[in-house]
Amino acid sequence: MTRLKGEVVLITGGASGLGRAVVDRFVEEGAQVAVLDRSADRLAALEAAHGGQVVGVEGDVRVLADHQRAVARAIERFGKLDCAIGNAGIWDYSLSLDAIPDERVDAAFDEMFHINVKGYLLLAKAALPGLAASGGSIIYTVSNAGFDPAGGGPLYTAAKHAVVGLIRQLAFEFAPVIRVNGVAPGPISTDLRGAGALGLAEQSIGSIGLEALAGPNMPLAMVPSADEYAGAYVMLASRRDNRAATGGVVSLDAGIAIRGIGRPAMGSYLADKYGAEAIRT
Repeated sequence: MTRLKGEVVLITGGASGLGRAVVDRFVEEGAQVAVLDRSADRLAALEAAHGGQVVGVEGDVRVLADHQRAVARAIERFGKLDCAIGNAGIWDYSLSLDAIPDERVDAAFDEMFHINVKGYLLLAKAALPGLAASGGSIIYTVSNAGFDPAGGGPLYTAAKHAVVGLIRQLAFEFAPVIRVNGVAPGPISTDLRGAGALGLAEQSIGSIGLEALAGPNMPLAMVPSADEYAGAYVMLASRRDNRAATGGVVSLDAGIAIRGIGRPAMGSYLADKYGAEAIRT
């Protein structure tokens, strides 16, 4: 079944990890895809794998002009734009606020929010005319951290909560012409990198053995693959399947939200570190 036959989609961060899985699935479903990504080599590999169905645009999601170039390239190549997917992002590797050096807080905050939030805002700004013309949709990659703590540190968690707010606000602003929704994956082992300001730009989440660390703690007892998350994006991009959805987020958290009572808090060490009085109940 080709639910996206004839549809034209722009995906940011689509040359690796979850984004690549979404691109592959969209092509399988009949879509033509433009990809905005910072890696020229990965974009070339993506184009080689999919031939004329995919066009790559090298750029930085923090720059509005790069989003505008990607939108223009998609329309020039494929004739229109039906869906824009904001997916490019970075993680903070669950670094606590206490553990972030004072001299790095400002730069780390700016980097996290410029990529994970402003990048999504700029995509919507650039894609708005094309999506309005086609009556299309926007999809953002959120995270279980957009709803619950401990899916990252305070920088990542705050950024993903902001994305949920952005989805709701843009859904309101763009209705009834453009639908705006999100997908909130749970744990996933990909090439997701960390913030350069925290010295994590070359660290990949795939290197930490997430399956062994997180899998046993999931109610579904596993860490889903990137491919297993991609179907939700297809559903939200499908004009047939998504007529009634806007302002919502599809949660694919492997059961994180139903784990019940586990560790009540993580800050017990603070009393010893900072000489606080013993906790009294």
